[in-house]
Amino acid sequence: MKSNSPAPAKIVLASGNKGKLKEFAELLTQWQCEVLPQSVFDTPEAAETEDSFVGNALLKAHNAAHHTGLPAIADDSGLEVDALDGAPGIFSARYAGESATDKDNNFKLLEALAGLPDSQRSARFRCVLVYVRHWQDPQPIICEGSWEGRIIEQPSGEQGFGYDPLFFLDEQGCTSAELPRALKNQLSHRGKAMQLLLAELHREYT
Repeated sequence: MKSNSPAPAKIVLASGNKGKLKEFAELLTQWQCEVLPQSVFDTPEAAETEDSFVGNALLKAHNAAHHTGLPAIADDSGLEVDALDGAPGIFSARYAGESATDKDNNFKLLEALAGLPDSQRSARFRCVLVYVRHWQDPQPIICEGSWEGRIIEQPSGEQGFGYDPLFFLDEQGCTSAELPRALKNQLSHRGKAMQLLLAELHREYT
């Protein structure tokens, strides 16, 4: 949809996750506007009460736009493991509890998959990105990306965050935590969703 409004000079990013913020800053360099984390505005975290990535991303985007008065981008993303019927899914960041660390979540995942052969450890990262022009936007832009891999038995790699050290990519021969950042941004679920979003923003504002 072509907008009659000019491209925004500032967009708020509805996330407090430092790893995500770093990735978004790199992914959004080609979009000529200032991207500010919602923490700059003391925006309260939105309660993730929906049962889908799309629902939670919409909640976060509307919350950030409401508190800042700016257009907002939000993502909801997570890891889906086939042997666990799609878990941890929307609970990926709090798989081992509300205050769980990445290490806690990784440990719980390895326990849940203990003894399973490689052929039964398939998984994917999924990301939904939402862009709202204002907090009551009736037609948000929604983009989704996914990234296939499998869960290995021991963490490997120092890059990335979350489940990256356990997420093995057969075509790359390494985990996502061992990829150069630029390559990860090109291949990842978040990178794919962001390229779709950038294309939509370009269509709307140019």
